[in-house]
Amino acid sequence: MGAKASTIWYVDAPDPVAVLRDHREPDEDAARALAGRLFPGSVIAPRAVGPLSSSAGVDGRGVFIGCYPGITVVCSPQLAIPHPSALPEEWVRPLASEYTHLIAMDPDRAWGAFATWVRGTLRRSFSATTINILEDSGLPLVWERTFWAGERPIAHPPGILPDPQSLPFDPQDFADEANRRSLGFRYSHTPETSGLDPAGIVVCGFELFAEGEEPPRRAAAPQTPDTKSHSMFRWRRRKAES
Repeated sequence: MGAKASTIWYVDAPDPVAVLRDHREPDEDAARALAGRLFPGSVIAPRAVGPLSSSAGVDGRGVFIGCYPGITVVCSPQLAIPHPSALPEEWVRPLASEYTHLIAMDPDRAWGAFATWVRGTLRRSFSATTINILEDSGLPLVWERTFWAGERPIAHPPGILPDPQSLPFDPQDFADEANRRSLGFRYSHTPETSGLDPAGIVVCGFELFAEGEEPPRRAAAPQTPDTKSHSMFRWRRRKAES
């Protein structure tokens, strides 16, 4: 089964792969500020940091944000929309970024979607299940050719005939490849085949509540080697700033 993701990326950096590889700790203050801008009127409770690999498909009240030099990612269930072109304007370019990339996949629905905006103008969007195209806007990108030509077909189990209405490719694979072309990695592949490991990209977690709703108190999470290293990093950074 493929990976689940509902993410949007705001990119100014000329080499996003280098930024994500060299800046493993997100800017927590910038993440909190962006959360307040995207979710006005909500009470935003900080939660633990986590890897992008397990945070990209967040659901419920959760949201994860990673802010790095020239690139920002937001993971939210609100981004799992069937028509990417209908994304609210305040989500398209909240940081005045050069490029905006939406990537969404859900293996339970056999659905994948992606969209690209340049300076806030939609250039390409696609959304489909294996048998139903929900949106196909803009000119296809060069890398899409192998998919439309049937060179990346869906792998069906032996003895199972594909639906005659099936697309010549898996929409989840299509969306994941769009992510690789824009950001240098795939959610569903290992670092050896995608070049960058999403498990090594750290994002800040938040939980959203309505005004007047009391966020539940939680016991401190047990310290693992990874969380200890993140905590030590934050302590050193705050000490250096004081």
